[in-house]
Amino acid sequence: MGKPKSNGEAEIISALTQSGASEISASPKQTGSRTLAGQVYERLREDIVNGKLPPNMKLKLEQLLADYKVGMSPLREALSRLVGDMLVRTQGQRGFWVAPLSLKDLDDITKVRALLEAQALTQSMQNGGDDWLERIEVAYTRLAEVEKSLPGETDDLPADQAAEWELCNREFHSALVSACGSEWLLRLRGIMYQQLERYRRISLYNSRGHRDIAEEHHAIYQAVSQRKILRASDLLEMHLDETAKEVRLAIVENDSLQGFEHP
Repeated sequence: MGKPKSNGEAEIISALTQSGASEISASPKQTGSRTLAGQVYERLREDIVNGKLPPNMKLKLEQLLADYKVGMSPLREALSRLVGDMLVRTQGQRGFWVAPLSLKDLDDITKVRALLEAQALTQSMQNGGDDWLERIEVAYTRLAEVEKSLPGETDDLPADQAAEWELCNREFHSALVSACGSEWLLRLRGIMYQQLERYRRISLYNSRGHRDIAEEHHAIYQAVSQRKILRASDLLEMHLDETAKEVRLAIVENDSLQGFEHP
């Protein structure tokens, strides 16, 4: 038998188990609590994505309450959302863990995202007008400026710059597929995009000097601007595959990268 849980931990685990980690409905009195829950969710999510809370780490609830300076209700909702994002796992009454990183999942997620995103890009290039191209240009210009400002390959990459790159990268890739005309395709593609975020951070931190991400983005942008559907789709798939390759290389070269489950 393990050590008995505190009342606080048992309460959170019980509430999430009974609700199936579903989204909690809000009444007007809960508005402030939900706003705080959103802030806690964003902080926890960023700490998971950037590795501050590493894969497979047991999330000790009393420690989270103290570290993030929140009450039980906001923490419960934040954890619920993270379980729904598949960034946190729960096992009945046993508690919560940061979801593991798996090389098998990396390959699977990359392939599925490539299929979805290539299809969404193809449909967008067939359907998109001048306003769509303008949105892509704006997003690409912003991403290119951020990538120019990234430190050299031998310098440390600050967390705030990595987060800014992630935001701009997300906006660029979202703009590319925004004219596909399928809500379900965009929704499924969005899920896979999010699942790759932790892997992208590893690639960004470790791939400088191995690949030219800025040039990959530029090539995709040019192909889309020129309406070269097959070339744009091929470049996009190669771009995603390069990220998976860089993550694998980082694991081989960097012993400090822990928490990967091997097939």
